[in-house]
Amino acid sequence: MESRIFGLETDPIELLLSCDTPSIEYFTRRDLLKEQVLGVEELWELKPVSKILKRQQEDGSWKYPGKIREEIRSSHDYNQLETFRILGELVEKYGLNRKHRQIQKAANFLFSCQTPEGDFRGIYGNQYAPTYSPAIMELLIKAGYVNNPQIEKGFSWLLSQRQDDGGWAIPLRTRKITYKEALTLPETIETDPSKPFSNLTTGMVIRAFAAHPKYRKSIEAKIAGELLTSRFFKADKYPDRKDKKYWESVSYPFWFTNIVSALDSLSFLGFTQDNHQIKEGLNFLRDKQDKEGLFDLKLLMIKDKDLKYWICLAICRVFQRFYQ
Repeated sequence: MESRIFGLETDPIELLLSCDTPSIEYFTRRDLLKEQVLGVEELWELKPVSKILKRQQEDGSWKYPGKIREEIRSSHDYNQLETFRILGELVEKYGLNRKHRQIQKAANFLFSCQTPEGDFRGIYGNQYAPTYSPAIMELLIKAGYVNNPQIEKGFSWLLSQRQDDGGWAIPLRTRKITYKEALTLPETIETDPSKPFSNLTTGMVIRAFAAHPKYRKSIEAKIAGELLTSRFFKADKYPDRKDKKYWESVSYPFWFTNIVSALDSLSFLGFTQDNHQIKEGLNFLRDKQDKEGLFDLKLLMIKDKDLKYWICLAICRVFQRFYQ
């Protein structure tokens, strides 16, 4: 049978429909088959969603489940990290949005972590986090906060933090300061804009741009996208996830930059399959597809038994956008 996903040799749709996960079946029918489906609110009643929502704290956050190391960050900041993770699960896997009261509470908690400058601070202690700030913004935009003035403030901050080459890097890394040292400093380290962009950071920043209907059309997003494509399958300039192997280390919801998350963002920024690097990335994924229809990539955060199916769905969405 010819694949219904243009660009892929093996059709994975029946596999996705039969994986016994209602939310994957829902998004496969809605996004890949373009079928008329019930409102996404039907997913909000699923048992995994209620289990997650029961753990939400009164302030809208979720408690970090691991060991708290106060010398790294406060318990409040650990909770910010956990709330980012949980919001990703709810928004990306179950389609929850600001119509849900508990998403409103989570958004209010995360917005409370935003500084007057516009960044979301705390996950790196008192240091700027141009990785987590846009990743949080991406989820809030997808949850329906696209026109929120605090999102606008976040974009203003991101645009003020660009390196001279048009990409982004973690400021403390441009100064060759370690996280251990930086987290003990009372002052916030400014970036050295003359240093090169980071694959990791730029790939996370453009996710916020890609999610926003106005900013995805900006020249700044286009420039950053071109920089990122030029670094496909190459090592980063900085120590964090430096090895080129991380390009094929994937998770869902997206966390760090990899070839799937990068192509997903670029598919919204006006890039096409005619672009040489885009074609290289798509060919790489095509070659990674097995006979069953799944993809032979390094899976991170493997506690999710359905991760391989979520990654497959994400890749199918990417191919559909580039080949439609």
